[in-house]
Amino acid sequence: MESLRIYLEAGTRWVFASALDWPGWARRGKGDEAAIDTLLDYAERYAKAVGRVVSTGPVEVVGRLATRGGMADFGALGAVGPWDSEPLAAKELTRQLELLEASWDYLDAVGAASPAELRKGQRGGGRDTDAMLRHVQEAERSYAAKLGGRVPPRTPWPQQRTTILAGLRTAPPDSAWPVRYGIRRLAWHVLDHAWEMQDRST
Repeated sequence: MESLRIYLEAGTRWVFASALDWPGWARRGKGDEAAIDTLLDYAERYAKAVGRVVSTGPVEVVGRLATRGGMADFGALGAVGPWDSEPLAAKELTRQLELLEASWDYLDAVGAASPAELRKGQRGGGRDTDAMLRHVQEAERSYAAKLGGRVPPRTPWPQQRTTILAGLRTAPPDSAWPVRYGIRRLAWHVLDHAWEMQDRST
């Protein structure tokens, strides 16, 4: 059985477990074991989102990082690991970009099916559907700059996504974010908010 490579990003209160080879599959828990358990609990949900069969083990923890700027405790990925410097072969880059595109498609479908006003509560603050989608779009525009690209303000989202995909294929080696990390961060942010919309729609 194919192993599931993950890494842990630890804050003072929360730990993220992220699947290295499955961009977007990252969840957090209060401690290493809780984070890994939560990640595995989301396997079926992630597989549905990206339309792929995913491996759930054996789990191989490749390393543990301290989060940057308290990001893990805030609720976001924030640390780049040595594994992010591994070169991506053309076939693997294409596969990971396809997973990012699948994540975008899933967000679009969830957004279209979600009510305009979402149930308020602890999960993710108080953004309603349109505001959350705008937040994701603006975040992606800022992410693009960290990958050596630039998306002008008010660029339509489909065009912005096309620009981001092209940039990920040609990102310079001295980009602020390595390509592996950039794809993972983009896909995680998309799916995290898609799942938040689903959870707050019920």
